[in-house]
Parts: sequence; structure tokens; C-alpha cells
Amino acid sequence: MTTTTVAPPTGATPVDLARGFLTGGVVGVSLAAFVGGCTLGKVPLIVAGPALLAAYGLLFRLAGAPRRAREGALAPRTALALIDGLEVQKGEETDVPVRFDLTVAPDRAPAFRIRITQDVHVSELRDHRAGAVLVVRYPPDRPWLVRIVKRPTPEWEERAAGAVLESAPGPAVAADRQDGCAWSLVTLLGVVLGAAAVVLLLRAELFGKDTDAPDGRSASVTSSSTSTSTVPSTGTVTGEVTGAVTSSASGTVSFGPGRSMLDRGALRAAVESLTAGGDGKPALTVVVQEQLLTVVFSPAGADAPAFDPRSLPFDRVPALVEEARTTLGVDSPQTWQLSAERLTGALTIRISVAGAGGSASLEADGQGVVVRRSPAR
Repeated sequence: MTTTTVAPPTGATPVDLARGFLTGGVVGVSLAAFVGGCTLGKVPLIVAGPALLAAYGLLFRLAGAPRRAREGALAPRTALALIDGLEVQKGEETDVPVRFDLTVAPDRAPAFRIRITQDVHVSELRDHRAGAVLVVRYPPDRPWLVRIVKRPTPEWEERAAGAVLESAPGPAVAADRQDGCAWSLVTLLGVVLGAAAVVLLLRAELFGKDTDAPDGRSASVTSSSTSTSTVPSTGTVTGEVTGAVTSSASGTVSFGPGRSMLDRGALRAAVESLTAGGDGKPALTVVVQEQLLTVVFSPAGADAPAFDPRSLPFDRVPALVEEARTTLGVDSPQTWQLSAERLTGALTIRISVAGAGGSASLEADGQGVVVRRSPAR
């Protein structure tokens, strides 16, 4: 009997490693984008994560179509095989894994030895013993993919029953591909780097640093010129705050006793009083306390991240302050402060509270939706 040696399947090639790294990167980017979108409330990110994963899966499938077509065009080869030895692996299911050492003897081709592992039903184990002849099938271009045919045709079953085969010389080639840990490590590296790239791009919104002082008061803003106006404590502020004056650098509005910037319409009216004329002068920072509003305007011609102070979500401010007072773990909060700026690109509203139980803060976006909480410790 003529014999040959089958080349064992190779381990992970550079192409396989590159494909694993790319797959891991796409998975990491998709998961991080989805989680980041849910955290920040950004629908485009929530949709983009699964969409990217689905698109990559489709491209991966299309890229492998020519190879699958070539493999499908080759009819599988059927042959007889002698069981040189077998070892039943541990298992508690009805199908148990069995390691076979086979001598495969195809028609008009040299015989070869191969070692495979295949599940066998417990009721059929008695038919699989050393020295028995079985019917196997394998792709002609990949003989290491040998599989035992469980239900052969009557013709092959008759041939197997009357066949006498000899064991081929030499060791059996292991058919199981040994990728080792290289592929897994490269894929994991892709996942980590892909996720890190997304987090790095969103770091300003996900991990915006709290610049408020521990006592709940922001650092003082120095300007070259400041004007102050006082609004009487009587009456209802529903329109323009009379007497408010602004300079080219900043403007302030203060309330007397008994009034609060949280009163209905008070904050909106105070801001509009500092932007009288409707010219929409951009602001660098807006700071609001119980009875004081301070707006630092952007100097003319300065290329700074400014915003229109009239775009603040005025109707959401009382609810945000109340949430900061009651949900951040500050006992008996005594002071609060709101600061708004867009130094990180998007408008950020930060509300700090301070009291006997320490200080805490929360952040909201330009629509007044809370995106981050820093409770008291």
C-alpha cells in the first residue's frame, strides 16, 4: 500500500493575525460607541455602534465568498479508513468526543494517517473500535478535514464490511489547528485599542473635570470693566430687568432680599437685561447664584469658544438645582451655583451645591439633560 504524509494545518498566519486585530478593533469601537452614546444620550453614537458591526460582518462575509465558492466547487472525496486507535474523552452528554487515529486509504491515491476528534453517540461506541473499518469523507484539497460518515450509502457500507486495510507507517498527523494564544491576544489588543480610541475622542464629554472650588463657589473672574445693577425685591420679574447695565467685558444682575434667580422667569429676564438690543452678544461664561447673575462676554474679535447666553435651558434650571440639592448626598445644602461654558466644544452646565455634608455637583448638556454626577464623598 502506497502511503504519503499529509501536511498538517498551519497555525495563525500573519493574515489571520491581521484579520483578528481588525475584527477586535471593530468590536471595540462598536461597543465603546454604543456605551458612550447611551451614557451621553447621543442617538447617532447609539446607532453607529451596531451599524458598524453589522457592516463589518457583511463585508467579511462578502470577502470570503470567492473562497467558499472555490471550496464548494470541489466535490468531497469518500474513502475507507482503518481505526488504528481511539481514546474516548470525558463527557456527560449523549454525544461524547472521541479522538481517532485513522489510516485513510482513498481509491487511486496514497494512504495517509491522521488524528481527528469527533463526537460519537454513546450507543454507537461499540461500533468504533481499534481495527474496525469506517467510511470517511474529506475535501480533496484539505485532507486534514476528515470526518467519519455516520450513515454511509449501502455501497460504501458493503465495501467497509468486507475491506481489509493495513495501518500506514509513521505517526498520525494532528488535524486540529493549533493557533495558540497569539490570535486571541492580537484580537483582544484590537478590542482594547478600538475602545480606547473612542473613549479618547469622547473624553471631554465623558470625563469633564469639575473646575468648581470645594466650597461650591467658582473662581473669581477678572475683567477690565464691570458694571452692576440691582433689581428691587418687590414686584415680579417677567420681562426686562430695568437698570441692568453691561460693559464690553462682563455684566451682573443682583436681586434684593426675598428674590431668587430660581423664581419663575427671573433668570431669563435677568439674562435678557444684559443682552438688551437683541444683538446676541456671545458669552464666555455664565455664573448664577441664588441672587446674583454674572455674564463674562467674549471680547470683540476674539476666537474663543463662546455661546449665546439666551440659549440656556432656563425652564430646566430650577429642576436641576433641586436635583443637585436632593440626590447628591449633601446634607443640609446651604449654597448652590450654576456655571455654563463651552470650553470643551459643547455647552456644559455645571451645578454645584455645598453644605454641612460637603460639596457635590452635576453636569447637564445644552438641553438640560444630566450627563454626569459627582456625589458627595
